[in-house]
Amino acid sequence: MKRLLSVFLAVLGLSSLLVSTADARTPFVKPFMGWSSWSLESSTRAGYGTSWLNESHVRDAASAMASKLKSAGYTYVNIDSGWNASQSWVFHTDANGIPDPDPSRFPSGIPSLASYVHSLGLKLGLYAVTGLEKEVYDKNAPILGTSCHAQDIAYQPLTPSNGWGGNWKVDFANPCAQKYYDSIVARFASWGVDFVKVDGTTADNVADIKAWSSAIDHSRRPMWLTASAWPVPRSIGPSLAPYANGVRVDTDVECYCETVSTWDSSVKARWADLPSWLGVFGPQYRADLDSMPISNNTGSGIQDGISDVERQSVMTFWSMASSPLYVGGDIYFLDASAVSILTNPEVIAVDRSGTYPTRVTGGDHQVWTKRAADGRTYAAVYNLGSTPADITVDFHGARPVRDLVTRTDLGRFRGSWTATSVPPHGSRLVRIG
Repeated sequence: MKRLLSVFLAVLGLSSLLVSTADARTPFVKPFMGWSSWSLESSTRAGYGTSWLNESHVRDAASAMASKLKSAGYTYVNIDSGWNASQSWVFHTDANGIPDPDPSRFPSGIPSLASYVHSLGLKLGLYAVTGLEKEVYDKNAPILGTSCHAQDIAYQPLTPSNGWGGNWKVDFANPCAQKYYDSIVARFASWGVDFVKVDGTTADNVADIKAWSSAIDHSRRPMWLTASAWPVPRSIGPSLAPYANGVRVDTDVECYCETVSTWDSSVKARWADLPSWLGVFGPQYRADLDSMPISNNTGSGIQDGISDVERQSVMTFWSMASSPLYVGGDIYFLDASAVSILTNPEVIAVDRSGTYPTRVTGGDHQVWTKRAADGRTYAAVYNLGSTPADITVDFHGARPVRDLVTRTDLGRFRGSWTATSVPPHGSRLVRIG
């Protein structure tokens, strides 16, 4: 992605020295925080589903974030799949094969929406997919700034690409392929886009993510780049590290039912799936655990589908992982409990430390620890079982222990501290020392 350094060198007229590579990304040192529309689009609850996505609803989400979550650091308003699709879910692009907003969903266009989001002090994100859209191939769209057309950059013989095989594989040996991605991102940059999620990433799509990363470099606009799938294959994690700011390491958190999610479908899977990913991450490369189903358990609107105890465990686990923190629910109806969980500054600080945890013990009663760059040690315990449990954290010497969720000092303990009566699916998060 675009190097922050290139901004300064561009002022000096030296940016041409930097735009040929994509091996240094904008230094997003901390994981992003915000909201994503997909949880609402995936639900079967009346009033939601794919038809929910429109300009009015996104504006409402942005307004709610600005008033209730922005002060805690939540800034990204990320529009997921469907922004360039009709209500019958037919995707479309302009004459040059560049995705354009569906006029029935976004009658004012993306630039107008981005301007509104930015006026609130927030950022705007858009969704894309790996591979060449078949619609673009079929109309053989001319590629801006080149003499090439879409069919020139399709790998031959035609080969399905991305997680659902819906697009054609791109031949990146043809330099016009990079020019095509440059044209898309240049358009996004002109609209004021700050984030791109590229979905459907398979082991065959590392070159796609590199192309998106290079295009963001060339656009000279900082954009967070997420490589997404359900999950991205672990085998390509190291190959993606130079290009993506974040990588989805687990399946969709949504249950595709009348709520946002459930504990079994599929919140609890994260505890089993994260450990195998921890070794691939560097200081600017984030394990993305997908959105957090924390928004509304009472009143109007879609319900989270998990209890307050489970909500807190989600917030604690995502924060210990230094995962991006983004809400996946109808934040227009954000309830007081969700606001309290999502905005706790001491828990958010654990996420923003930018370091990764170690699982000390597995099974139903888990202990995870991590050491932040400032030398502080954090420990989280999780009860994944069905009955209350006491869970002990061991350490050396006599150390003070502070509960970060309740924001209370628990006292000084020698050699260990025990979280007593941790409820099923519950957690405790403490700072030791």
